[in-house]
Amino acid sequence: DTVLVQAGTYVENINYNGKNIAVIGADRETTIIDGNQAGSVVTFESGEDSTTLLMNFTITNSGGFGGNDWGGGIFVSGFNNTTPILDNLIIDDNVGGGLWGDGGGGGLAVLFNGNKPHIKNSIISNTSSESESGALFTCWDGEIKATNCLIANNNTTGVSSGCASGSADNTIELINCTITDNSLGIYAFGIVSVSNSIIYNNLNYLGDNNSYSDDNGTLTVNNTLIQGGYE
Repeated sequence: DTVLVQAGTYVENINYNGKNIAVIGADRETTIIDGNQAGSVVTFESGEDSTTLLMNFTITNSGGFGGNDWGGGIFVSGFNNTTPILDNLIIDDNVGGGLWGDGGGGGLAVLFNGNKPHIKNSIISNTSSESESGALFTCWDGEIKATNCLIANNNTTGVSSGCASGSADNTIELINCTITDNSLGIYAFGIVSVSNSIIYNNLNYLGDNNSYSDDNGTLTVNNTLIQGGYE
């Protein structure tokens, strides 16, 4: 089934609840889902498969989480092999879950083995959190595939694979992505593979180049330009 949504601002929080449907907005600039800081804006947690689609929206204003909560603009979780397609989105101005190292999240946050959304042709920006976070964030064996995405202007890590409370078995695959103007470009406690991408102008609070940190994880780079190089 397909649901077509007219342009406008919709103040709500959406859970697909296992429905393998396509929800398509009129235009990502003018069709806005505002989470009103009442948790994650869009949630997939019931085994939605790759026929499930969210397309042509701005996803904004997640927040209001408790100290141990996980979440973000789009939250993929559960134990049901959830694999939606996220296409042509603007995921902007979202707060991840948690406080002081408990919980966490980000723009797109994915937890648990078997869950692997594919986000493509999208912008993830202006993400912040009081705990572990990233514009793209995985923990507890979650995975993300990102193709043709701009990850920029986040007040946190651009791409974060792994977290202190979970194992390092988290995988993020980046293809044709640009990662710029974040406090850290890539954090690899788990596995991050990067191909045909550009990583530049990610600066720490001292203004120093901060393209990547491989914290005993695995960072694989192919045909990619990285400010400061890669060793």
